[in-house]
Amino acid sequence: MAALTYPQIDPVIFAVGPFAVRWYGVAYVAGFIVAILIVARLNRRWEVGLSEDDLFSMFIYGSLGLVIGARVGYMLFYALPELVSDPLSLFRVAEGGMSFHGGLAGILFAGYLLSRRISVPMLRLADLVAVGAPVGIFFGRVANFINGELWGRVTEVPWGMVFPGAGPLPRHPSQLYEALLEGVLLFVVMLVIARRRRPDGYVTGWLLMLYGIMRFLVEFVREPDAHLGAVLGPLSMGQLLTVPVFAAGAWLLWRARAASGPGEKRA
Repeated sequence: MAALTYPQIDPVIFAVGPFAVRWYGVAYVAGFIVAILIVARLNRRWEVGLSEDDLFSMFIYGSLGLVIGARVGYMLFYALPELVSDPLSLFRVAEGGMSFHGGLAGILFAGYLLSRRISVPMLRLADLVAVGAPVGIFFGRVANFINGELWGRVTEVPWGMVFPGAGPLPRHPSQLYEALLEGVLLFVVMLVIARRRRPDGYVTGWLLMLYGIMRFLVEFVREPDAHLGAVLGPLSMGQLLTVPVFAAGAWLLWRARAASGPGEKRA
């Protein structure tokens, strides 16, 4: 069975003693920086009125909310028995284990706290962040590929790859599928939607709906977590978690369209 050669890239960029800089960490930082630059640009275009201090607070709140939420979400959704038996495992982040859905919940909660502090509607802040979110997803999935983790199911497609630690058979490079769909394609769609100011929640609604669809489909070629497998019929945990994400997006889109009124132009 022919397969592409998996590019062996060291996950560690450089190390000084016990301190190591990893591509995964750099991906998080790069995603945050690019996202905040996009937010700053949209802040001017949409005339939201956020100050430089507000933008800096968004960076801090968002960073903490995403990282904490992603870790807590992973332990609750994918490693609950380990968390119950060893609560300190929550803090062993270096061993891996971050959840997009947990990170989403964390960043939304952080946005709620920030919105109360600076007196800007939460959904308005969420719409700003939603445009840059796919950039962070892209960097994160590329980092997953570099780490040789979250690989796909066994396949016979010509671009299948043999991943270290995943056995001798070629697999779908599902990390790259997600990088292209949830990263590049979703970012292009967000840019089109964000060309003009929308009712609060409109952009976020589209982000959640489209991400939910894309993630649900990619999960069919992504290998489920070995300790979980399929959790409901043929569906994986990742697919089940996308259902409320899609539903929340649909509700936000309906809400935004209803709030826009019958006389406003709709996309």
